[in-house]
Amino acid sequence: MDKPLTIALPKGRLFEQVKDHFHSKGIEFNFEKRKLVAYDSRGLLKIFLVKNSDLPAYVAHGIAGLGICGEDVVYETGYSFYNVLPFSFGGTKLCMAAHKDHKEIKEGHLTIATSFTDYTRDYFHKQGIPVKIIKLNGSVELAPVLGLAPYIVDLVETGSTLKANNLEVIRTLTDIKVNMIANRAYYKFHYEAINELADILRED
Repeated sequence: MDKPLTIALPKGRLFEQVKDHFHSKGIEFNFEKRKLVAYDSRGLLKIFLVKNSDLPAYVAHGIAGLGICGEDVVYETGYSFYNVLPFSFGGTKLCMAAHKDHKEIKEGHLTIATSFTDYTRDYFHKQGIPVKIIKLNGSVELAPVLGLAPYIVDLVETGSTLKANNLEVIRTLTDIKVNMIANRAYYKFHYEAINELADILRED
């Protein structure tokens, strides 16, 4: 590769899994203290460390040609990308939850607190179920506890936070996978180098 490919990686829980996977494939990198740009030791990549929810914007606007993030983040932004490579790690589920003693869902509209407003609205509208969405940016589990909304939609990994708040999953909306995505124009001009990178990173 003449010039390193540009790729955005997400801060937070997914970053360490991505870093471990890259290192297992011989692509080593480290971010110096407080710096958000790094290069890998092989000269393949120029890497940007960004907030998870902002990652699609960096890729969509071509600041980074590539990115690694979950399908949930991409859906909520509304951007469209080329999916280069799926990964088995980092996956989770988007679930609907309520108090353990909740009443069975019957006819009528649902009031749901969530940070995944677009996906939740689209999911229930496709089923002909009217919903009132209350947007929250964090601590969604508090909504049923404090009486803001009887239902929540949120990512569920172990379910321990739900259990601690006397909540339970009553419906799984979708499985969330993590992908390496590409800006479509960037892929068009760099597809050979991107495909070489995908071959290196592909899981056994």
